[in-house]
Amino acid sequence: MANNTKRKSQSLLNGAMVLAAATLIVKIIGILYKIPLSNMVGAVGRGYFDSAYNLYIPVYTISMAGLPVAISKMVSQQMALKRYRDVRLTFKVAARLFLITGIGGTLLLLILAYPYAYLAKSLEAIPAILAITPSIFFCCIMSIYRGYYNGMRNMTPTAMSEVWEAVGKVVFGLACAKLSISYGYSRFEQGLTVYGKTVTTQAELSSAIYPYAAAAAAIGVTVGTIIGMIYMMILHKVKGDGITHAELAASPKPAQSSTIVKALFGLAVPVVASSLVFSVTNLIDSMTIQNRLATMIEGNLDYIKNLYSVELALSNVLDEDIPKYLYGAYTMSLDFKNLIPSITMTLGVSAIPALSAAWALKDTKALKSSVESVLRVTMMFSLPAGIGMGVLAYPILQMMYETGKSAEAVSIAAPIMAAYGYTIFLISLSQPMTNMLQALGKAKIPVISLSIGAIAKVITNYIFIGMPQLNINGAVVGTVVCYTIIVVINFVALIRTARVKIDYMSVFVKPTVCSVLCGVAARTSFGIFNAILPEIYKGDHSVTNILATAIAVVFAVIIYFVSMLLVNGIVKEDIIMLPKGEKIAKTLAKYGFIG
Repeated sequence: MANNTKRKSQSLLNGAMVLAAATLIVKIIGILYKIPLSNMVGAVGRGYFDSAYNLYIPVYTISMAGLPVAISKMVSQQMALKRYRDVRLTFKVAARLFLITGIGGTLLLLILAYPYAYLAKSLEAIPAILAITPSIFFCCIMSIYRGYYNGMRNMTPTAMSEVWEAVGKVVFGLACAKLSISYGYSRFEQGLTVYGKTVTTQAELSSAIYPYAAAAAAIGVTVGTIIGMIYMMILHKVKGDGITHAELAASPKPAQSSTIVKALFGLAVPVVASSLVFSVTNLIDSMTIQNRLATMIEGNLDYIKNLYSVELALSNVLDEDIPKYLYGAYTMSLDFKNLIPSITMTLGVSAIPALSAAWALKDTKALKSSVESVLRVTMMFSLPAGIGMGVLAYPILQMMYETGKSAEAVSIAAPIMAAYGYTIFLISLSQPMTNMLQALGKAKIPVISLSIGAIAKVITNYIFIGMPQLNINGAVVGTVVCYTIIVVINFVALIRTARVKIDYMSVFVKPTVCSVLCGVAARTSFGIFNAILPEIYKGDHSVTNILATAIAVVFAVIIYFVSMLLVNGIVKEDIIMLPKGEKIAKTLAKYGFIG
């Protein structure tokens, strides 16, 4: 293993910023990917793609076996204790373990493809599931390196690999989807069967093409993971980990491989258990939503067709595809719902090495500082972003899906997106809390909270989605109940374990008040500028809507930042973690905005 570079170690907040920036870029790329994808394959095709992804995630979690987090935690502890030989041995042992779990996970996904699609009443999703299956193996290999570098508090390699992975997914996913659609239309124009089906109408043609277009898009996911894996392997080969020969020579004799394996699984099993419950919750969500929708619509078809008469007519959806259409509209609303928590999740991931090291060294001060920093920054980001997403849900979705085959589904997706926006802070808090409890040796608690939340989610999904008046909107209720339970249980356990005295005014009250002002500013400014700006169109796109939305976002950000400064809601540590943070902090301190 090369060691020809100086080891780069990042602080908790700096590491979080690196991962957060990468995650933001990745999610923006993902959203930009899903806009043309949804416009190409419609809400029905989105439903197939997301169905495949919902099965992929829990199998991916099982395949990971919690090892990336375990590697990160073990390596950080070993580095703190200067046991560099153990660090290297941990990497070698993990590589062998991941090879086995990667192969096993790939086979498991193949086995589960049909039963899952059958239970979800979405057999058309099987091609997409098969297309995404190989990525399990490549993700496992890539995660060895990610966990290793994270444990060294160097989040940059992980961040860069995520970006390369996202770019590969977009380029190859969209290209393959476009080719599959073109092939289908070519067959139809020649009077031939389309993917094994005889079609005579446009609605039948779309129904035949969408499953394979979704599968083609899923190929992009597999190609993206291959690109990310290659990047990590090359980086590690060229630059190594920075551990010097002198450090190795001075390091104590390494532990036995069997001891490392035992320790890894000791850390990993509780982690994978909590992560699996989280993933299975989403899987259950996917299955129960689609299944319950199909069952409910069977007895209330005329009511649902009348309720969504405009959307269904304009989208040219077959009766048997209505449940898939509504589920696809639901998944459209999740693009931004998943964006915010995915960024705040990086705070929890970045906290693991720092908290683990503080725990190992019994550094109470560092422990308290890390916990409070993660909670405060999570709330400061998720609250205004969520409220802004809620009040601007319709114009944002209209901007994204104004043209294409998903345009009519915006009116269904917007209320769902708004509801998730107002409660997004709950989802945003859950994963960082889980990661911190894992770092503190309390991994069983997230398992309990997530299990209770998952059960509540299944029950509420069944009840509320089964109501024709609510139908797909009932899924929001289950999610809110689920995460409320998770956050309350995890928060109480975290405070008791870390013995942290939280400044509730700074962490919760001030961001909430300023976020409400941010939301009011966003909604008001959008309404004003949307009314006074001339109606301008570029093709089918409303330039007026785009401009009004952009102005509203900028205005809301300014209002939030200024109001937080006025109430002293931003502390020096929050500013320092930003690029040029120390310089900015000095300027703000000069004028009395921060202490």
